[in-house]
Amino acid sequence: MIASSWDAYFYAAKHIRKHIGAHKLSSRLLPDHLETMYRKMQEAGASAATAHQVHRTIRAALNEAVKRGYLAKNPALIAKAPKVEEKEVEPFARDEIAKLFGVALESRNACRWIIAISLGMRQGETLGLRWSDIDFDEGTIKVNIQRPRPKWAHGCGDTCGRKHGGHCPQRVNLRKETKKPKSRAGERPIGLPQPLLDQLKIHAAEQATERERAGGLWQDGDWLFTNEVGQPLNHRTDLKHWKDLLAAAGVRDARLHDVRHTAATVLLELGVTQRAAEHVMGWSNPSMAKRYQHVNGKVLGMVADKVGESLWEKPKKSRRKRRKKAN
Repeated sequence: MIASSWDAYFYAAKHIRKHIGAHKLSSRLLPDHLETMYRKMQEAGASAATAHQVHRTIRAALNEAVKRGYLAKNPALIAKAPKVEEKEVEPFARDEIAKLFGVALESRNACRWIIAISLGMRQGETLGLRWSDIDFDEGTIKVNIQRPRPKWAHGCGDTCGRKHGGHCPQRVNLRKETKKPKSRAGERPIGLPQPLLDQLKIHAAEQATERERAGGLWQDGDWLFTNEVGQPLNHRTDLKHWKDLLAAAGVRDARLHDVRHTAATVLLELGVTQRAAEHVMGWSNPSMAKRYQHVNGKVLGMVADKVGESLWEKPKKSRRKRRKKAN
């Protein structure tokens, strides 16, 4: 599984180097060369999505080459990209959200899931939250940093016999523990609903009890969500807890990222302006609304009601004509 944009570019560059790395920009690089690369990748077992990622990467790189005068035209703009049939994400319905909230409130770190579902924060953003990011007086939470998934390497000099670096007893994380969001839009304050603000105060009291219980074992990093000794939550463990929550709530299986689609669709249902939705969701590109906000039955019903109110007059109350009786 690709863990970050950097990984996506890294693996795309490996494919590009393998298939067309011998071509010089000054030579005649044709759309056919790119289409042949995509076909060979898929014949070797790569998915259409991976081939499409390679297409996007080479297209962006060659666009830059054109800007700098190394190429007259970008062949990637002509080459046919591999078709990727995106599976339509089904946001959680209101009854499913209620079930998830109900089970979450009975578990540890309940706010972790309530924040994800109601505010649509990315996993790395939520796990990177600190108590200093919350302003209880203003009722806001600030996204400043995120915790990327670790990228493990062997720390044993390849002597442990394990294939993957993540399984090495002396594994080393090649990534920093935290990083800034990749766009300015990602750094944002978000208003907190009052029920969530109240729940965060309960969470603070519960964490204080855990800190007292752990004593000298507690590792104070000001993290909002931690394990029982104050360490920030591991991404894999966090994902397991999500799957456990779905099972306990009796809700269909879904990716953790699908709650981001849910939060975005709720904003659409509420009639929140796109500009405000972009801010809450941390989108740097307005086109992301089309990807994350889904026109469901509730939205269609709201549109129908507004059209009905606009085009059809409300029925007038019947008036009884009073006849004057002749004296």
